[in-house]
Amino acid sequence: MLSIFYGTCKSSNYIDDPDLYFDNTFEDEWLEDPLSKEMVEAVDRSTLVSPNLVVSPVLGSIPVTRLSGGVKTLILIAHDPEHLYNASACGDNCASWLLKIGQEQDILVRLGHIMHFEADTFQIRIANTGKLVTTQYELARSVILGGFLDEAEDAL
Repeated sequence: MLSIFYGTCKSSNYIDDPDLYFDNTFEDEWLEDPLSKEMVEAVDRSTLVSPNLVVSPVLGSIPVTRLSGGVKTLILIAHDPEHLYNASACGDNCASWLLKIGQEQDILVRLGHIMHFEADTFQIRIANTGKLVTTQYELARSVILGGFLDEAEDAL
């Protein structure tokens, strides 16, 4: 299941800059995984040819370190569950992928904004309270009324 922590995060396993972290820690097998290839195709509209080559219709042949921060974050979330990632590096075009990864494994991410999930219904746990929400309205309402986006002293 996808769990989201909103607000300031001070956890020792928290990665605030997943783009930079990816560039220095990715493993080739992560990039050989069919899920990673699907995410690169969908989010960056590029083809992940090998762990060292991406073909972009805009940029041509590029190294994987030139992928978008969003897709790098998704790959990290899917393949390195020991860390808590700042999913604010992801745009709304990554939301469906967070749900998909969350269907395969339990994941916890941090957001500093209310991401738009296009699915009519879903299951997301708000880590701040443990509350399970099933619609975009319920998610937004819970986050706003909970004040989770305010700078809070209650950091994870």
